[in-house]
Amino acid sequence: MDAYPPVEAHGLIGDLQTAALVASDGTLDWFCAPRFDSPSLFGGLLDRRKGGYFQVSPEGVEYKSKQLYIPRTPILITRFMSKGGVGELVDFMPIAGDRPTDRHRVVRLLRVVRGVMRFRIECEPRFNYGRDPHELDIQLEGLVFRSHSYSIMLNNIKYPETRLGDRAIHRSEEGGICVVVALSEGEESGVVLETAESAEPPRLYTPDEARDMLRETGDYWRQWLGRSQYTGRWREMVERSAMTLKLMTYAPTGAVIAAPTAGLPEHIGGTRNWDYRYTWIRDASFSVYALLSLGFTDEAWQYRRWVDSRIRDAEESGVPLQIMYRVDGSPDLAEEVLDHLEGYCGSAPVRLGNGAANQLQLDIYGEALDALHFADRHGLISSHDEWLGTVRLVDWLCENWDQPEEGIWETRGERHNFTYGRLMSWVALDRALRLAHRRGRPADTDRWTKARNQIYQQIMKRGFHPGRRTFVQHYATDVLDAALLVMPSVGFVAPTDPAWQSTLAAIDAELVSDSLVYRYNPVAAPDGLPGQESTFTMCTFWYVRALAQAGRLDDATMVLEKMFTYSNPLGLYSEEVSPSGEQTGNFPQAFSHLSLISAAVSLDRLLDAQT
Repeated sequence: MDAYPPVEAHGLIGDLQTAALVASDGTLDWFCAPRFDSPSLFGGLLDRRKGGYFQVSPEGVEYKSKQLYIPRTPILITRFMSKGGVGELVDFMPIAGDRPTDRHRVVRLLRVVRGVMRFRIECEPRFNYGRDPHELDIQLEGLVFRSHSYSIMLNNIKYPETRLGDRAIHRSEEGGICVVVALSEGEESGVVLETAESAEPPRLYTPDEARDMLRETGDYWRQWLGRSQYTGRWREMVERSAMTLKLMTYAPTGAVIAAPTAGLPEHIGGTRNWDYRYTWIRDASFSVYALLSLGFTDEAWQYRRWVDSRIRDAEESGVPLQIMYRVDGSPDLAEEVLDHLEGYCGSAPVRLGNGAANQLQLDIYGEALDALHFADRHGLISSHDEWLGTVRLVDWLCENWDQPEEGIWETRGERHNFTYGRLMSWVALDRALRLAHRRGRPADTDRWTKARNQIYQQIMKRGFHPGRRTFVQHYATDVLDAALLVMPSVGFVAPTDPAWQSTLAAIDAELVSDSLVYRYNPVAAPDGLPGQESTFTMCTFWYVRALAQAGRLDDATMVLEKMFTYSNPLGLYSEEVSPSGEQTGNFPQAFSHLSLISAAVSLDRLLDAQT
C-alpha cells in the first residue's frame, strides 16, 4: 500500500446510495457511507498510510491482474494470473433501495479457477477520513470495527473449509486485521462488509445467500439496461456510460452526483483538488438529456421532482438557484481542508465541501430549462405548480442575466461577462417560451422575448471578436473557450454559419491536441488558480458533436474512436486526460459519460441520415 495506483486503474461498484472504487490489485481504497457525500471509511486513494484500505490479493507469488465487468452489469471481476494458478475476486454491492439507509453491503467473493493460490486479506478501515479512532472485536462469525459514530461488520461466508473465522487472524497496530487464505481449484471464500450507525454482532452468510445476492444484483442491472432504446454503433460504450451515470444517482432523491470521489487532482502535485460528490444543476440537467435520449424516462421524472424542489427552496429563501447541492437537496457545502491527509500522490490540499457552491454561474438556468424542454417533448409535462416555479425562475433571469459571473469553469478570480453564460441564458428564455407556447401556459412572453432577443444581439456584438472572426470566452478577451462548442447544438447558430465555421477552425488550431480538447488556455485567460490544465474529456465529446453537425462526419467518427482508446479497460473516464494519456481528476466523471452518450447518439443519427 505504499504506491498510488493510477486513477484509471479502478473499477466502480455501487448500490444507488453510495459507491466504492476497487483498484486492479484488489484494493478497495475509496468508500464513503451511508451516502456518496458522507465521510470515508476507506480513503487510501487520498493517503496510502492514513486513509484506510481493504485489500484482497495473491500472497507470496508474482502475478498479473486484469479487471472486467460481468456483461451488462457493474459487477466487477478482478482476475489474478500466476504460474501456479488463476484466481478471481468478484466485487459488487446489492441494491440499497430508494429509501435512505445507513446499511450498505460490499460483497467480496474469492475463487480459484485453475491451480492453487494463497490470498492475503487486509482490512484497515479509517473512520471519518481517518480522524476518528475505532475498536476491533473479533468473533467466530466475523469482525466488528466500531467508532463512536459508525460501524463496519465484516461477516464471514460459510464456505466449507475456507471460512475466514477458521484462519489465524492477525491484528495490526492501527486496529485492522490480516488473514491468509489458501484455495485450490474450485474452492471459494468470501466476506460481506456491512455498514451501520450502530454495530450489530457479525453473522454467518451461507454460500446460497451469497449466490442469491449476486444473482439478484445482476438481474436488477440487466433489467434496468433492458429499457435502453439505443441500438447504435457504439452500444457497449454507451451502455457502460449509462450504467455509470445510474451508479452515480442517489436513488432516494434522483440526484446525480458529479463524481463519487473527492480531492483527486487535475494535475499531479497541483492544488486543483475538488470535492465532486455533490449534485450540480448543470450535470444533472445534461444527464437528463443523455438518459432520455436512451429511453430512461423514470430517471428524468426523478430529476424533475428534484429540481422543482430546488426552485421552491430558492423562492422561499429569496436567492437564485445554487449551482450545486448535496444529494438530499441541502445547500450547505462549506469548504474545508483535511490537513492530515497528504493527497493523491502528494497532491495537497485535500478539500471537502465546495466553495464554488455560491458562485454566480448563469449558464445553469439554460441547462435546467433545456432539460425540462427536452423532457416535455418526451411527454414528461410540468404540473401547474412546477410551471409557476419555472416562471419565477425565468422572471428572475430576465432581471439578472446581464452581469459578470464566475462561469461554467468555476473560476476563482475576477468575474467576467462570459459568452457561454449569456448563451445559456438565451437558451433558458428560448426554451421557456417554447414551453409556454406548446402547452398554452401563462407567462409574460413579451418580456421573455425581449430579453431573449437582447441576449442574442449582445452575444453577436460583444461575444464575437471581429479581428479574430471567432466567438470568444468573455467580452474582454480574444481567448477561445471549448464550452462554445455547444453553440450549434443548442440552436444559437447554424453549423454552416461562417461565424461558427471560423470559430470551429480556431478551436481546431488552438485547443485541440491529437483529438483531445483543452477547455481554454489558463495562461492567456487566468482563472485565479495555480497549476496546469489537462485536456477535458467532456469537451472532446462536445467536439465530436460539433464536427458532426458541421458535416465533418469522418473527422467526428475518428475523434470518437480515438477517445475510446483513452478510457480505462472497463470503459470508465475521469474528468481529464493528461498530455501523456493518463486520466486525472475525480473518477469516474458524470460529465464525461453523459457527453459520450450525447455524442454517440448524435453522430449515429447523422451517419444514418447519410446512408
